[in-house]
Amino acid sequence: MTEPLVAEPSSALRTKRRRPRVGHIEFLNCLPLFWGLARTGSLLDLDLRTDSPDGLNKALAAGDLDIGPISLVEFLRHADDLVALPDIAVGSDGDVMSCLILSQVPLEQLDGERVALGSTSRTSVRLARLLLEEKVGVRPEYVVRPPDLRTMMSEARAAVIIGDVALSAALHEAPGLGLQVHDLGRMWKEWTGLPFVFAVFAARRDFLAREPALVHQVHADLLASRDLSLREVTEVSEQASQWEEFDAGTLERYYTQALDFRLGAEQLAGIKEFARRVGGAAEGFPPDVAVRLLGTAPE
Repeated sequence: MTEPLVAEPSSALRTKRRRPRVGHIEFLNCLPLFWGLARTGSLLDLDLRTDSPDGLNKALAAGDLDIGPISLVEFLRHADDLVALPDIAVGSDGDVMSCLILSQVPLEQLDGERVALGSTSRTSVRLARLLLEEKVGVRPEYVVRPPDLRTMMSEARAAVIIGDVALSAALHEAPGLGLQVHDLGRMWKEWTGLPFVFAVFAARRDFLAREPALVHQVHADLLASRDLSLREVTEVSEQASQWEEFDAGTLERYYTQALDFRLGAEQLAGIKEFARRVGGAAEGFPPDVAVRLLGTAPE
């Protein structure tokens, strides 16, 4: 007697793997890290989710993202749950151009004065407070405000702003308002001699445990995207300038002379120095917090 044939499940009925949920900062500073993904085709392999830095911080910490950029302060606070991806970050080794203190008076005159802190950043705000208090030697009164320069300056003597708003303010608004521009990346470099990392790319450790090969593949794709974008930075800048208020030359200078997309030994030294200076119970991480890198044991 002939046994009935049992049909194999069609490919459409097979259980499909979920694309990794990867965060993307909605600022120009992350454009080179993702522009190449479309060119290489890797973008199709990601569930890309765009948000503000603060929104992505919360999503990765809560497990609503698998991999993504996260503010350095939030990464250190959640270091037990996250693994940093080597050789990719958002930082600077000097002027960063988009993380600034804009002031109506010299910084030395801000003691007891109001300083408005932009609500979209945690690391830049903490760095600015550290620099003002420990490098400059003043104790301002801090208030948190939405990142609108004119509103901030109407309520305070100085303001801390980041991202595209900071780029625009430094290039267009600050000269007309007579504001002094102080670059946080330069101030940190002059003070410590080290680069500063504003955000790292990290994977959740629980996702890494489930999908180690996938995490390594996303890491490789991000590195390839960054390298391709920097090789073709003139084209990237020209294309972006069609939709932004900045000309192509400004964007190319921003990507090649200001931003540092590496995470190597010097950048890790900068992270450790920052943690040493600000770490404690109030910050949510110890001064000697361990930074775990993908493929390595905790340091």
